[in-house]
Amino acid sequence: MGPVQVSNPVIGSFPNFQFVGRTTKSKVLHAHTPFTTHTQTYIQESLIRAPEKPTNQRKKKKTKKQKMRMGWLTRRAIQNATTLNNRSLKCFIRPIITTPERNHPETATAAAVPDPPLPPPRGPLAGARVHFPNPEEAIEVFVDGYSVKIPKGFTVLQACEVAGIDIPRFCYHSRLSIAGNCRMCLVEVEKSPKPVASCAMPALPGMKIKTDTPLAKKAREGVMEFLLMNHPLDCPICDQGGECDLQDQSMAFGSDRGRFTEIKRSVVDKNLGPLVKTVMTRCIQCTRCVRFASEVAGVQDLGMLGRGSGEEIGTYVEKLMTSELSGNVIDICPVGALTSKPYAFKARNWELKGTESIDITDAVGSNIRIDSRGPEVMRILPRLNEDVNEEWISDKTRFCYDGLKRQRLNDPMLRGPDGRFQTCSWSNALEVIAEVMHQVKPEEMVGVAGKLSDAESMMALKDLLNRMGSNNVWCEGNGSQPEADLRSGYQLNTGIADLEKADVVLLVGTQPRVEAAMVNARIQKAVRSNHAKVGYVGPASEFNYDHQHLGTGPQTLQEIAKGSHSFSSALKNAKNPAIIVGAGLFEREDNDAIISIIEAIAKSGNVIKPDWNGLNVLLLNAAQAAALDLGLVPESEKSIDSAKFVYLMGADDLDAGKIPQDAFVVYQGHHGDRNVYRANVILPASAFTEKEGTYVNTEGRTQQTVPAVPTVGDARDDWKIIRALSELAGVELPYDSVADIRARMSTVAPNLLSMDEREPATFSALIKPVGKKEVNPSPFTPAVENFYMTDPITRASKIMAQCSSQLLKK
Repeated sequence: MGPVQVSNPVIGSFPNFQFVGRTTKSKVLHAHTPFTTHTQTYIQESLIRAPEKPTNQRKKKKTKKQKMRMGWLTRRAIQNATTLNNRSLKCFIRPIITTPERNHPETATAAAVPDPPLPPPRGPLAGARVHFPNPEEAIEVFVDGYSVKIPKGFTVLQACEVAGIDIPRFCYHSRLSIAGNCRMCLVEVEKSPKPVASCAMPALPGMKIKTDTPLAKKAREGVMEFLLMNHPLDCPICDQGGECDLQDQSMAFGSDRGRFTEIKRSVVDKNLGPLVKTVMTRCIQCTRCVRFASEVAGVQDLGMLGRGSGEEIGTYVEKLMTSELSGNVIDICPVGALTSKPYAFKARNWELKGTESIDITDAVGSNIRIDSRGPEVMRILPRLNEDVNEEWISDKTRFCYDGLKRQRLNDPMLRGPDGRFQTCSWSNALEVIAEVMHQVKPEEMVGVAGKLSDAESMMALKDLLNRMGSNNVWCEGNGSQPEADLRSGYQLNTGIADLEKADVVLLVGTQPRVEAAMVNARIQKAVRSNHAKVGYVGPASEFNYDHQHLGTGPQTLQEIAKGSHSFSSALKNAKNPAIIVGAGLFEREDNDAIISIIEAIAKSGNVIKPDWNGLNVLLLNAAQAAALDLGLVPESEKSIDSAKFVYLMGADDLDAGKIPQDAFVVYQGHHGDRNVYRANVILPASAFTEKEGTYVNTEGRTQQTVPAVPTVGDARDDWKIIRALSELAGVELPYDSVADIRARMSTVAPNLLSMDEREPATFSALIKPVGKKEVNPSPFTPAVENFYMTDPITRASKIMAQCSSQLLKK
């Protein structure tokens, strides 16, 4: 049977499609098309059976009716063969691809174009440094063709960051445990059948990682489509707009339309307190806030509830989030589910000017960024510093900024004969003060620096009173007779970051959770990672980690020093023991005797070693360390009782009842707080956000504040006010600029010029002679009654007042 030409309206007229007869009495449609280079032709093959004939029947001449019947059957069979939805025939499409390389390999080799050279390798993201604990255990992986050396134990995501490649992520955070729920960090790994989550996959030697392949991009696009399925279109009214991770990633991996037509789900908002605003419909269940609360803040307030489409973040019972670090969930939330309640609808991030500075509400000196718009501070955010606060700050640091614009002193004022304050000029106010200073004996002059005073102003105040013949100058919180001879006696010798290495911690008269929240976070980290044992001597207090309450007073310390207490053996057997003494003990009359007992414990427990100094003092205020460095120690313990001239430089926690009624009081500060009502003259000063000042934190690290907003009213910097007063008083101070006064400071305390560096103490506190004073058996008392209101700024803050009323346990 010869070839039969086929023409069909569906397939078209193709002369190369032919029916070829076979001995099996069937007809098969074959393709004999001469393909051209890189041509893909789809051939539809179908098995078409012809009607069978009786074998025992002799061939007969077909009638016209039979020929018409055969033609109809043939057309019907061809139509069925070309119809894809025919149920009785099995049809399939087979692609046939031919390339010239198979036929002529030598031609293809000659025409091959060499691959373009790889761009030069990039360094780690953000200029990060990679630390190799054991260099011999470093492994080599390949990221997008580049060879990268990484420490053993790194994940694939960390290897990509070392190679300078930023992998998108939502649930991963470098300081939290790995969850792996968002799946946004998918990358392609050689010999892996599917994309892998780079945050949860450990890097192995020789692993070849591809981050920018079509497979990885398509996987991320699919994840993004699922994330946006239930996410509301709140971007125009969301406070996270402009700094939202979901916005940034959707620009790279999102689509301009969605395929889901179902109604978006909605979730009821949670009440977490006066600081954190919740819009839980925006939540993508990354669980960052849950992990932060349990791992860093040490509270079990948040958790994941429900399953499937009913899954949501919330509190197990209807309660507020009571952690002193709760505001940090605002920073780590990648979407607008958790935002700042006081900052809601106030400003957009592109309207703000950021100024890098430090916090002075406690003695930690957390690094912060002050965002301002015009003359107003809009918000305060943490700034990364691994040695001090990592990337967290306390709620008091974050939300006290509204106190900077309330109860401020704008103009100099004099108390009139009727007892009312009247505004006056600077020259009149300073002339009145200078006249009174000359009428008072030198030993009757007293100067007290406040909690928030900077080193420049304290240096100027000390020089002024010294030139007037008085040595009665001190700082609030340091007590009447502080020990300022050895720096190791009043600073955190271990260092804030090195507290994580401690395996036994003894807390004496201190409550780090309310006195220094960031130091408490380090101790909690040591308990969590090193299983450190914590003992506490002091009044009943609430901790967010396991601890032993050993006692309430000095008697317990005496038992530990003698070795009769069970905790003394734990100190002796520890590798890195640490003793932290609260600065609240400075106010006790038996301060020296208690310090002697603690030093005896340090000697018997081998707390101080050549490579480890575990004897620490945790200060309360930002000004304490610099004041002791500069030698602000009063000459007489009872100097305030007989004073006739008292210069209060922001000193609002001094008991005004101790000041004699006939004393002339000068109040210099930025807030009209407690002691301003006792003043005869008021001099307005600048706050820490409006001036350049030097501070020393509790571990001896010198840092500076930077002006972020202009001063309020007619206020001036503290040291400038004292410099002008010295000129009118006839004892002109020899500095006219910040550089001059810092040169003066360097002659008294050279460590104050080592900016952003921790200056360790040269001599140990154990070289002091043992004191002979008797110990008062009275128990220790809390140094901080209200965490949220500890200084003039926080006491003027409306936000801190709300926190105090709602979050503190009555």
